[in-house]
Amino acid sequence: MKLPRRSYYYETKGKSSDNVLKARMSDICLEFSRYGYRRVTKQLQREGWIVNHKKVLRIMREKGWLCHPRKKKWIATTNSNHGFQIYPNLVKELDINAINQLWVADITYIHILTCFVYLAVILDAYSRKAVGYALSKHIDTNLTLDALHMAIQDRQPEPGCIHHSDRGVQYASSEYVKELKIYGFQISMSRKGNPYDNAYAESFMKTLKSEEVYLWEYQTMADVQKRIPYFIEDVYNQKRLHSSLGYRPPCEFEAMITLTQNPCQSTLIASL
Repeated sequence: MKLPRRSYYYETKGKSSDNVLKARMSDICLEFSRYGYRRVTKQLQREGWIVNHKKVLRIMREKGWLCHPRKKKWIATTNSNHGFQIYPNLVKELDINAINQLWVADITYIHILTCFVYLAVILDAYSRKAVGYALSKHIDTNLTLDALHMAIQDRQPEPGCIHHSDRGVQYASSEYVKELKIYGFQISMSRKGNPYDNAYAESFMKTLKSEEVYLWEYQTMADVQKRIPYFIEDVYNQKRLHSSLGYRPPCEFEAMITLTQNPCQSTLIASL
């Protein structure tokens, strides 16, 4: 055919490389079924692939791997009609630049066959890491206290950390506020009926629902207790890429921040 040998092998290598790329993309889309093409692109680039988002989008569209938003019925979890003290919003225009500077808390529901299960979560707003959570069939103060105790035990924050939540009775109750004051938290609450005041927590709940809850048909409380901790600790905190963190998982981002702030520790790790 009068073709140079190198041209023949170059074409063959390119096709093989595309097949390997598609196979890896398939694995990523299977593990993170709600990933869009941007996150898939970033994950591939983190693994050393030289590929741009246009090619990833084209392949995902051809293969039918693009995810589509799912609409679900909204159920209220906030009861702000109570007689407890309401605290001002300390988060508005706050410059968030450190770990344990701001914690955000929220509650959501998960439907099983016979009832609802409620999940309380606390996030570190700087790293987006879920630092505390609790599950219960009852939406009460004990639920939120369990999540708070887990977060405190894990993080040991210095006094002055801001705890931000909605105005729900679970967060405004005397028991919960007392616990916050014991550990020196500054108490902050959203404006009534304004979810944008707690956007970090709302974003987490949306991710949890779309990438975990809506993909599973939970039958029992045991199903929820098995899947939700796995998603939070092993997937969300350890693996899921966050665009706001430069497409890094929260735990990796926190480790990077710690090494940046403690160069001596970084040198020690490198020497080991």
